Amino acid sequence: MPARRAAATAQRMRRAAPATVEPQRTGATKDRQFVTALARGLEVLRAFQPGDGALGNQEIAARTGLPKPTVSRLTHTLTRLGYLAHAPELGKYRLGGGVLALGYALLAGMDIRERARPLMQKLADEANAAVSLGMRDGPGMVYLETCRGPSAITLRLDVGSRIPLATTAMGRAFLAAQPAAERAGLLKEIERQDPKNAARLRRGLDQAVRQLAARGFVESIGDWQADVHAVGVPLVEPGGAVAFALTCGGAGFQLPREKLEREIGPRLVALARTLGSATPARHNR
Repeated sequence: MPARRAAATAQRMRRAAPATVEPQRTGATKDRQFVTALARGLEVLRAFQPGDGALGNQEIAARTGLPKPTVSRLTHTLTRLGYLAHAPELGKYRLGGGVLALGYALLAGMDIRERARPLMQKLADEANAAVSLGMRDGPGMVYLETCRGPSAITLRLDVGSRIPLATTAMGRAFLAAQPAAERAGLLKEIERQDPKNAARLRRGLDQAVRQLAARGFVESIGDWQADVHAVGVPLVEPGGAVAFALTCGGAGFQLPREKLEREIGPRLVALARTLGSATPARHNR
């Protein structure tokens, strides 16, 4: 590929911000044990994305759909508790040390990251791609670890980045491996949030279920970002639960579909089996 085309692709991919996920509307629940105020506070924290810096109450309100007076009370409370830090010169808020402490406690308890990292880096180097490990975060996936090849052109997604469930290889792998009833429930929530694309999202997931059953991995060829090609596999724990997913992807010109299907996909399946176990057949039906 000419250098000019490669540079243009890299620039487009760097500009593509990590996809945000619409929060679940907390007021709609009828669960009497559900604490709406707590859920709204967590929505405020979820509004912050990697690279955001500080956000004002109006920006947070726009991202969460919450009324601005409610957001003002929540940001004040979260600041008092140490989960947000107020920047008075800007009149805005940043994530505080309390969020970091929670995140570190979660990551420190996951030995799978330590076991997966060297294997992921080896595949990333040999495939010249990005290999990432993630887990479900509400209606999306969150990155727990990511490794990049020496000259891979990829979206700059790091630990903590959130991506969609229904259009990414990682998200589709997770969804396709779920029992049918749970998968249907998750898909309904996704379709509710994006009704205009519901039919396309359902077709993509149906295809992912067939792909996972037939060859052990799923693909996303330009379905999330136009220039991004990727494959994904679920990570199944010994008890049969699907808690994590792996993905390998990058720029389409570096990872054409044929290479993904013949080489990268089977290697990702082998990596997942080393870390966990094969996907139970019942999850694919």
